[in-house]
Amino acid sequence: MLKKLICASILVMVTRAIGFAQTPCERLTSLSLPNTTITAAESISAGPYLPVGLPAAAAQYAKVRLPAYCRVAAVLTPSSDSHIEIELWMPARASWNGKYQAVGGGGWVGNFNVAGMLNALQQDYATSSTDTGHKGPEAAFAVGHPEKVIDFAYRAVHEMTVKSKAIMTAFYGHGPRFSYWNGCSTGGRQGIMEAVRYPDDFDGIIAGAPANNQLRLGAWRINLDTAIRKDSRQIVPRAKMLLLNRSVLSACDELDGVKDGLLSDPTKCHFDPSTPAMPKRGR
Repeated sequence: MLKKLICASILVMVTRAIGFAQTPCERLTSLSLPNTTITAAESISAGPYLPVGLPAAAAQYAKVRLPAYCRVAAVLTPSSDSHIEIELWMPARASWNGKYQAVGGGGWVGNFNVAGMLNALQQDYATSSTDTGHKGPEAAFAVGHPEKVIDFAYRAVHEMTVKSKAIMTAFYGHGPRFSYWNGCSTGGRQGIMEAVRYPDDFDGIIAGAPANNQLRLGAWRINLDTAIRKDSRQIVPRAKMLLLNRSVLSACDELDGVKDGLLSDPTKCHFDPSTPAMPKRGR
């Protein structure tokens, strides 16, 4: 076993040293991978982050500055009922730290974790995210679609990881030195599923606040919602929630010396919700 591990390590080092031919970013659309359609591949210059679909003039309002990178979008179809969308952002070859950081989603996912990707890219990681095979933050996609449930549960993350590494190898000429997972809540559960089902996908996993006990979580939520709906007086209308929010901020926002709509230390706020203070006129 030790001999095999040594040989495998030597092979990896030799492969990385020699490398494969590097594929320019825009030519990655012609890359052939199993059950994969690369829908976009574009080089993006260093500068403000500009979400896809916005006019170039909007860049002047962006606060997030990014290094030059290659953006790749793809659709993965591991089953006949799968439509898993992923995005992979790869720093320019000269600035890449040689590592890969995949980021997880929250709730029912249904979109990309752009904030997580931005943070990883700013630290020179290659990074990717997936919508887990559906759009929107609700579970309607699962009804009558068992393959989509599997995609959401674990397959989408694994497929994204395998395909991302293959695309990185084509772009950089070699794969990442280290691969990490970073996720919280549903992202934490995704990380645990990866560790259990596909332990070779990542060298390290951050599984924050993992929502992994779905039976108890579901039962708790049903019990809570049922109890609330038995008495309509227990339902707090949106208008009252907004009033409470404005009242708390009016009373405690500036305790830290800055008026920014945030409470730096909620424990210092002694606001009494039974007597909400009306916000001052003009706020």
